Amino acid sequence: MSEAVTYEQQGRVVVLTLDRPGTRNALDTEMVEAIVGACARIDTDPGVSCVVLRSSGPAFCSGGNVKEMQAGVAPFGGSPADMRLAYRQGIHRIPRAVYGLEVPVIAVVDGPAIGAGCDLALMCDMRLATPRAVFAESFIRLGLVSGDGGAWLLPRVIGGARAAEMTFSGEPVDAQRALAWGLVGAVHPPEDVMAQALSLAAKIARHPAQSIRLNKRLLREAERSTLDQTLEIAGGMQALAQSTSDFHEAVAAFVERRDPHYTGR
Repeated sequence: MSEAVTYEQQGRVVVLTLDRPGTRNALDTEMVEAIVGACARIDTDPGVSCVVLRSSGPAFCSGGNVKEMQAGVAPFGGSPADMRLAYRQGIHRIPRAVYGLEVPVIAVVDGPAIGAGCDLALMCDMRLATPRAVFAESFIRLGLVSGDGGAWLLPRVIGGARAAEMTFSGEPVDAQRALAWGLVGAVHPPEDVMAQALSLAAKIARHPAQSIRLNKRLLREAERSTLDQTLEIAGGMQALAQSTSDFHEAVAAFVERRDPHYTGR
């Protein structure tokens, strides 16, 4: 694992830490590779059932590296065709990896989440914040558009009108407004937020491992499907879930009024 991201597993929960405080965890090439690599590792490990994504230093993530923009470092230099390819081979891999993770992801935002950093938080399934959290869809302030999925993610989280306000004004949203808008699920003191995130992750990870992954996939498929299509997909996934040993153990434990003992099979 790259030094840009630390990977720590606690039981069935993985804690990923963006660990480049000197760059305010900017999404440079090394950070992209580290995040994508961590996601690939998680997806292929059946021993992982939930992820907590946090950061070190004063910022959650400052987004793109403005100095690299000024210097014309890819994807900010070359021909339009070169830049388009650089996006596809670079930062576009993050939303595909993070949003596409098979297990639920909880973002812990303790500081600014700016531009692509805001979008990174939106790629997660749940977000917890501290009063120090600030969210900004600030691309317009640099004459840019959201190049990493924010235009798709933000309206789905907070609705079209509020997404438009954040996008067109570029103004930051503090933690309390983010809570009121549904951008975050809760605001906790800095000294308590990780404990709250790990508690939530433990509540998720205690359930049957394959059922967690199937439920995550069903939610993703339902976002782009009709009701009838979703029911059809759900039928197939339900058949898969009902074929697991953990399903039979869950039913038996419920009937027998005891705690279940899952094996992940």
